[in-house]
Parts: sequence; structure tokens; C-alpha cells
Amino acid sequence: MVILEELRYSKDHMWARLDEDNRITVGITDYAQEDLGDVSGIHLPEEGDEVVKDESFGSIEAHNEVLDLYSPVSGEIVEVNQELVDSPEILNEDPYQDGWIIRIDVPSTTEYHELLTAEEYEEYLKEIIGEEIVEEEEEEEEEEEEE
Repeated sequence: MVILEELRYSKDHMWARLDEDNRITVGITDYAQEDLGDVSGIHLPEEGDEVVKDESFGSIEAHNEVLDLYSPVSGEIVEVNQELVDSPEILNEDPYQDGWIIRIDVPSTTEYHELLTAEEYEEYLKEIIGEEIVEEEEEEEEEEEEE
């Protein structure tokens, strides 16, 4: 399971990146895409829509299950990754780069800085899925990197 140090995280398994233009890019975490399994569809908001922290802005479909997406910050959506509509599997293949979902223009970065750090998110995952599972997955990744 990949947790990137430079990102912030929500307990809803969303990641947020503060970009150079003070906008926030948002996506789902590696844990979320693994837990969902093969993503088959996504419902996205429109550019110009307002999002509110901890409120739903869209949904993802996988295995006849629908998962609501909750915004980690409040603001105006300035960009939507339309490529995901035609190729939702990108969320499984590359959740942190090509699989970004929306970009948000925020009035302040305060909510961003209140999100979990990578270390805090890892601790949260250990609480909800068990410490041994996170450690086992980290060992598997290290073995794959060595090959």
C-alpha cells in the first residue's frame, strides 16, 4: 500500500495535494482503490460547482457497489479529470497521479493543513485494519522493489 509523504489525507480515504497555484488536487488513496476493487464507473461534479468539506461531491462504482466521494476541503471546482469517465480503471492503476479526480480553488489553505499527514494516515489505517496488515503490505512492496 502506497502512502505518499507529500500529500495530506482524510479519514474518508481521500488524498489532497497543495499545488503551487494554491489550489488543491484531490483523489482517492491507494487503500481506497484496493478496498474497492476494480472500478467500473465514476460520477463527477461540474467545473464551477462548490464543494464543502466532508460533503459528497460524486461517487465511484465498483463490483455493484457505489462509494460516495467526500471533499477533504471546501471551495470551487476549477478542473475535473474527465478522462476518468471513459477510463475509470485509471483510479486502480495510478490513484496518485493520473487518477486525480478534481482540482479545487480554496479561499484558504487552513482546511488542507488540518488534514492528516502521511504518518497520521498510516496510524489511522493501522487502527481500522490492524497493524499487522499494513506492515505485511509494506514488506511485500519492499520485496517487489528488490526484484
